[in-house]
Amino acid sequence: MKDILRRHHVLKDEIVDILNKQIKIEAHSSAAYLAMAAWCDVRGYDNCAEFFFKQSDEERKHQLKLFHYVVDMECDAVSPSIGDSQHDFGTLREVFEKALEMEIAVSDAIHEIMADCRKYNDFATEEFMRWFVQEQIEEEYVARRALELFDVLGEDKIALGMIEERILDISYDED
Repeated sequence: MKDILRRHHVLKDEIVDILNKQIKIEAHSSAAYLAMAAWCDVRGYDNCAEFFFKQSDEERKHQLKLFHYVVDMECDAVSPSIGDSQHDFGTLREVFEKALEMEIAVSDAIHEIMADCRKYNDFATEEFMRWFVQEQIEEEYVARRALELFDVLGEDKIALGMIEERILDISYDED
């Protein structure tokens, strides 16, 4: 029976490929957030470091959620190798700008998956990916709110201290 199941993949190869690509994107995001956390930690931005450590954990969970889905659908999930992440930043604001850029890129990739699901009539994967669409709304919102702190408070030493104090309070509140 298992041989019969293995000959018929539940997902089309094109969907498996794009999901494996997304697994790699999530892994890279997790690693990038670790690098951001390290940069912040070394410079004494302890709350910002904690913020990015949490983001890294979240991206890892996203990676595993996708990985398990592919495997559960009787397809081959690929454990990705990732290259180096950016480890050096000029300012704290630059770190948060990079985070927002990454979240926008992840959102774009997820939207591409949704479009491909519709193209291939893969209703199960489209339904599964709806969670990621909602998650990216939250992720981008939090990244934008963090950057707004720089716009409102500035970037002098006092402002950076205030950002450091407030960064962990940023959250996405659904109505």
